[in-house]
Amino acid sequence: MSAARRIIDKPLLFLTALLVFVGVFVFSSASLGLLARGSAVTSMALNHLLLGLGGGTLALFILSRLNYRLLKTLAPYAFGFSLILTALVFVPGIGYSAGGAARWIAFAGFSMQPSELLKLTSVMMMAYLLVEYRTRVQEYWGLALLGGVLVLPAALVLMQPDTGTFGVIACGTCAVYFAAGTRLRDIAIVAAVGIALLTVLIFTRPYVMERVRTFMNPAHDQRGSSYQVKQSLIAIGSGGFLGRGYGQSIQKFEYLPEPVNDSIFAVASEEFGFVGSTLIILMFIAFAARGFWLATKVPDAFGSLLIVGIITYISIQAFINIASMLSLMPLTGIPLVFMSQGGTALLVALSAVGVVLSVSRSATR
Repeated sequence: MSAARRIIDKPLLFLTALLVFVGVFVFSSASLGLLARGSAVTSMALNHLLLGLGGGTLALFILSRLNYRLLKTLAPYAFGFSLILTALVFVPGIGYSAGGAARWIAFAGFSMQPSELLKLTSVMMMAYLLVEYRTRVQEYWGLALLGGVLVLPAALVLMQPDTGTFGVIACGTCAVYFAAGTRLRDIAIVAAVGIALLTVLIFTRPYVMERVRTFMNPAHDQRGSSYQVKQSLIAIGSGGFLGRGYGQSIQKFEYLPEPVNDSIFAVASEEFGFVGSTLIILMFIAFAARGFWLATKVPDAFGSLLIVGIITYISIQAFINIASMLSLMPLTGIPLVFMSQGGTALLVALSAVGVVLSVSRSATR
């Protein structure tokens, strides 16, 4: 193998580093909003910076040097392990709830959100199955494989409940399935099932219905379900063209409900304005474009499908968050990748990028 083929993709690494760098600055500023409210931010910041940034950077380095073909063998075990971890959120004494959702497990003073790992391992499992059964992808057997991978994550994540996270998992695995060469008929079937499932969730889960109502009519219940969207739009609009300046956001101190989580883009927009928020969006677009370009340059199917799935779920999650803050789609509660608070989320996201960088070593330039 030539030296050029052994080098990781530097543009993707640079874009990731840039997104994380901007994320740390925005997170630091947004954290001041919680501090002013009297919230304890030390443990949260340490979790984000030590576990997320520190652990994630180490994981990225290790995985980028690992032969990604080993992941094909490990995929079923990793997927099974993440399912077990996700199921532990329902075990008393291990799992714990916050805001009416059971999404975390805690032990020895350490907490994590296992569904974040499930996003990555679901993609790995889908890629593994489609390569193993590649001669049957265009049969109904391919749909059975897709359903088999999604059914357990759907059950575990929707029971938490966390509709947004399941949506991200579904997008990543479906992208792998479509990229494997499925027929248009099967794509139509998947789309129809997805629309039907979404309709059921809307009419059976009051909080989902309330978010849809808020999206359709932002003036609905402005002190309740529409409050976060209203305050987000005020923050984004207040930023103007160039923003108020770093650290100068007003909305983060008293008004935005989740300044370090799913509202962090609103904080960035208020402080950096239209120019800054546009640059953040362009960085995510460049990240996605570079990743998909790499997928076309990888000589083996497993590596190519891995990249497609990982880049899809990271990019979809980012754009869903941004769109919901701009009131272009209903609120989902999904955090902004690389930026929002969450040690587990940042750790897994950087690990996923490490896998993509490992695959990029085999790409033809």
